[in-house]
Amino acid sequence: MAKQGVSELSVPVPWGEIRGQVWGPDGGHPVLCLHGWADNCGSFSTLIPLLPKECRYVAVDLAGHGLSSHRPPGVFYSNPEYAADVYRVVDALQLKKFSIIGHSMGGDIAGLFTALYPEMVDALVLLDAFGFLPTDPTEVPKVMRQGFDKMLQFENKTEEKKRVYTYERAVGRLSAANPSLSEQSLHILLERGLVQVEGGFVFSRDLRVNFKNMARITLEQSLEMQSRIQAPVLAVLSDGGSDRVLSEPAQSKFASTLLQSLRDRNHRVVTVPGDHHVHLNKPEVVAPFVSDFLRTKALSRSTSHKL
Repeated sequence: MAKQGVSELSVPVPWGEIRGQVWGPDGGHPVLCLHGWADNCGSFSTLIPLLPKECRYVAVDLAGHGLSSHRPPGVFYSNPEYAADVYRVVDALQLKKFSIIGHSMGGDIAGLFTALYPEMVDALVLLDAFGFLPTDPTEVPKVMRQGFDKMLQFENKTEEKKRVYTYERAVGRLSAANPSLSEQSLHILLERGLVQVEGGFVFSRDLRVNFKNMARITLEQSLEMQSRIQAPVLAVLSDGGSDRVLSEPAQSKFASTLLQSLRDRNHRVVTVPGDHHVHLNKPEVVAPFVSDFLRTKALSRSTSHKL
């Protein structure tokens, strides 16, 4: 697939840079694309070409992912920090009003940002995400401690060298962790997911992104946040992958409540056949819903909002 008209993005942040890719015309309606945990902005490279051509898509590598800088030593990765990074990016690009597409963890970051800055977001698309991922309050202390312990153990280790892989081994490693990724999808994610070093390749992401996210949110807080979202919301769930984002027993019940609350607010929830990365593996399944939503909810109102 030719990457026509794709440019590389770099936004300075206090600890380095946030990288990404920009697709589409300079004056197009801005759409920010936020990938899922341990992925990178390549996650959108098959979907974006199928979406409305009059939009300008800004797909970022979240901090610690892809080609973006890792956070400084001693710093945790959690959704509020990622949401602050979204603000840094849109502020640097001088975007006042834009749409967001978020996959999985990127959808939770998008939900949080849209709740905090409702006046900035005109349409929100959640791909295999619920906008928030609540934790049972009784589980919060345990999960927070696990996150602390992992981080402190990591810091106490002597400087650990990242494992060096041949390209083929790296493909195998990513495939084992994400069995649903197609062969093409594996190669797309590895374009920004690997860095060449002497003797082979290392994964570019920060090992700290693997630790438990300690900034937890309850169902009650999630519903309150959801109520602050003013933009229309489209949730596109995969029939074979949504459980990938639910790692704790109570979360599927919470997810049902959040989705019902979206429907009650007249937002749109659809389910498509596929797995957690269906937007990357088979973008033609997801694109019609997203395109129609962007056209009717964002583009029809955006003639006055130009980049």
